[in-house]
Amino acid sequence: MEAGNKTGIFKFILLGLSEDPQLQPFFFGLFLSMYLITVLGNLLLILVISSDSHLHTPMYFFLSNLSFVDICFITTIVPKMLVSIHTGNKATSYMNCLTQVYFSMVFPIIDSLLLTVMAYDRFVAICHLRYVVIMNPRLSGLLVFTTWFISVITSLLHISLVIHLSFCRDLEFPHFFCELTQILKLACSDTFLNTTLVYVMTGVLGVFPLWGILFSYSRIASSIRKMSSLGGKRKAFSTCGSHLSVVSLYYGTGIGVYFTSVMTHSSQKVSVASVMYTVVTPMLNPFIYSLRNKDVKGTLGRLLSRATAGL
Repeated sequence: MEAGNKTGIFKFILLGLSEDPQLQPFFFGLFLSMYLITVLGNLLLILVISSDSHLHTPMYFFLSNLSFVDICFITTIVPKMLVSIHTGNKATSYMNCLTQVYFSMVFPIIDSLLLTVMAYDRFVAICHLRYVVIMNPRLSGLLVFTTWFISVITSLLHISLVIHLSFCRDLEFPHFFCELTQILKLACSDTFLNTTLVYVMTGVLGVFPLWGILFSYSRIASSIRKMSSLGGKRKAFSTCGSHLSVVSLYYGTGIGVYFTSVMTHSSQKVSVASVMYTVVTPMLNPFIYSLRNKDVKGTLGRLLSRATAGL
């Protein structure tokens, strides 16, 4: 194919997790189940938070936003994958692929920044006496807006560089969604600026939020050690446990994907690692917060009791 962005001519071919036709029904059922569990679980968590006025606090406001972003993230990837498996058509247009690249960057960046904001919220709640004054609705809304703004601008910057690339080779890649790094591998024009931006943004939006989380929890740990009440220590740990679990899952799978791509030449292993990051993490988040949080479990129990009583 000639070099040039002939967006109306070429298509990308996503080979998926496996080309074995016997495995396609299994993958379809597996990912459909995981998608439905993720959407319903996160929607239920949002419903629980919105239905109980006691949960109308900054911590749960951030959590409901995190659930919404997780729904958006998995919806960006899995439905297209299910259609591809069901129809056997693995081709996707240039514009559709770039759209998926864009949104598959937007939502993980928001996730990372929201987790940092939630760590700051726990830091203020445990280490400061004026929590209600500091974490007021205006600041909470501003923090969420800032996470979206940074994510949208960063992703647009990546896409603005990608649209100037030329593609002149076989446009197949062994992955189940259009990912930026996979697209850059197919380009036959110079990708130095793209690659540099990827490394810089990964450092800034990956390392700095993680550093913020670690700093917040170092201060939290210091404050907890100074508490004389055993009950106070337990309450502080319980409010942080769910968030720490989600942070560990998010960064653990993200780092796992990175090192898998660096240390192995097997595209299938990279794709499997990506499943953990893109599908499994959004699915587990609502269960972590509902099972480890007494307030959420209590509200959920009351909602289920009303629902069963009305049947």
